Amino acid sequence: MTSSRWHAHGNVYLVAEDDDYTMDPDLDGVLRVLDVDGDDVHVAIVNPDGSLAEMSGNGTRIAAAWLIARTGSTLARVHVGPRVVEVRRVAQALYESDVGDVEVAPKEVVDGYELTPVSVGNPHAVLLGDPEDLPELGPILENHPHFPNRTNVQIAHVDGPGEVTARVWERGVGETTASGSSAVAVAAATHGEGDVVVHFPGGDLHVRLHDGRATLIGPAEPL
Repeated sequence: MTSSRWHAHGNVYLVAEDDDYTMDPDLDGVLRVLDVDGDDVHVAIVNPDGSLAEMSGNGTRIAAAWLIARTGSTLARVHVGPRVVEVRRVAQALYESDVGDVEVAPKEVVDGYELTPVSVGNPHAVLLGDPEDLPELGPILENHPHFPNRTNVQIAHVDGPGEVTARVWERGVGETTASGSSAVAVAAATHGEGDVVVHFPGGDLHVRLHDGRATLIGPAEPL
């Protein structure tokens, strides 16, 4: 077996080149490498509960960093299902990802909680409030019948223009220290356009929103 552990602000993934891997308790997921062709890598993202994630901002950035470390290039394209995320290394252990389309739906009320559904290739429910309420509300909303395929949940507090503090409950994982697709969802739900810094317990992620598309800037490095 060939595998290596990587993290992005404490969000830990195992990059596995075959199926002979163990889902250790400290992992937030496995990036199963399906194919590599030059600067392109196809991956499947496996959650700790065995389910597959359609998308992961941190996971795709880690997959790109892993490939760039192998090729010596500064560019990688990460294929996850139908989505392709182009990633460039902009500094040591810092990467810029063209995440792609972001869809923000009208606000909904679920069991008295007002939330904004956002799609970043995977589903998100963004609530404005006290991020400290996440451990209670996260599992309730993730598994609510309103979301038949479950959802990622974020509770965000807008600190000011272009700045948000949030915590995230990832579908099939639980609370994580940071999340790339969640950063995009939070930025889109709270700001819509422009540059936004999202503060997670594990560290900051930078999101640039323009014409319904998102760019994500953040770290990735081996453990």
